[in-house]
Amino acid sequence: MRTRAAVLRGVSTARPYGATRPVEVEELELGAPREGEALVRIAAASLCHSDLSVVNGDRVRPLPMALGHEAVGVVAETGPGVTRVAPGDHVALVFVPSCGFCADCAAGRPALCGRAAAANGSGALLHGPSLLTDASGAVVHHQLGVSAFAEHAVVAQESLVPIPEDVPFTVASLFGCAVLTGAGAVVNTAAVRPGQSVVVYGLGGVGLSAVLGARAAGAYPVVAVDPVAEKRELALRLGAHHTFAPEEAVAAVRDLTGGGAEVAVEAVGSPRVMADCLTAVARGGRVVSVGLPAPGRTLEVPALAFAGEGKSLIGSYMGDAVPRRDIPRFLDLWRAGLMPVERMHTGTLPLAGINKALEELASGRAVRQVVDTSGMLVA
Repeated sequence: MRTRAAVLRGVSTARPYGATRPVEVEELELGAPREGEALVRIAAASLCHSDLSVVNGDRVRPLPMALGHEAVGVVAETGPGVTRVAPGDHVALVFVPSCGFCADCAAGRPALCGRAAAANGSGALLHGPSLLTDASGAVVHHQLGVSAFAEHAVVAQESLVPIPEDVPFTVASLFGCAVLTGAGAVVNTAAVRPGQSVVVYGLGGVGLSAVLGARAAGAYPVVAVDPVAEKRELALRLGAHHTFAPEEAVAAVRDLTGGGAEVAVEAVGSPRVMADCLTAVARGGRVVSVGLPAPGRTLEVPALAFAGEGKSLIGSYMGDAVPRRDIPRFLDLWRAGLMPVERMHTGTLPLAGINKALEELASGRAVRQVVDTSGMLVA
């Protein structure tokens, strides 16, 4: 079948993206679902900083690539052997299609699935090579097994989590990456307990989701740090108790908590911010790093922080989530009013506006923009 999709053919740092147009909407040929795969009509796809990192070359991926990895849609067709979903199901798409059988999956760490990492890194799908080709017949790679800035996508059934039909697409689209990664870092990786102090550095969609996760977990105080005043104000509306600009944060957090926070979440992808987080936590404190720095960047911190002060630096990929467990329970928290992710929604735009959306994201003005890929959005 034919489908329109946003395709990146070469990395670009030229700004503004809205004028330089590094991504073009093209008509592609999409193969039918194979065994274990499903065809999904994409309803809404959120724009994440990881998408921008592919465009500007910070995340090296095989090109050309059809972008988009955080989305929701409706199953249109299933291939042989598909048992997890059926046509008509509303589904959230997940960017790590864990196989369920490798060592990490067997150990309860599906976010680190080796087979999924290999498929994602090569631009393929879990069950086979890319199903996308352009007008010349050349292969177009999938982004993280999803490629959701498109009218339709074929994905592995392992990438799909059924969701209730009454959840608005604009809400559900945020759960496959931002909420899994941010809230998951707090709930799963850090295992925050009621009354523990948490500071979150970086208030994009992932960082703000960490704020939501900390509040839902009963953390106190929850402190949010970002250079953009509007994002700090949004963090307060989402439940943060205090906010600070980066230049004042370390001293303010240590003063506010009587020596340092118990947990810090780094959602920037900056070695400098990781170092700040290690300074901002108390003796015995934990720093959870969820940001993705550019390859080649290194971290230099005082070695005594670990054995001498009992601090720990923990990596968290996709919030150490188990998507089929965590997406439903996070949606339950949203339904109960404890995780109002809709407040992070900063705009809806058509697929043709993808470059303008990239510019809004790069500027720091946007938190989570939603791309209406096929006219299915419910207001």
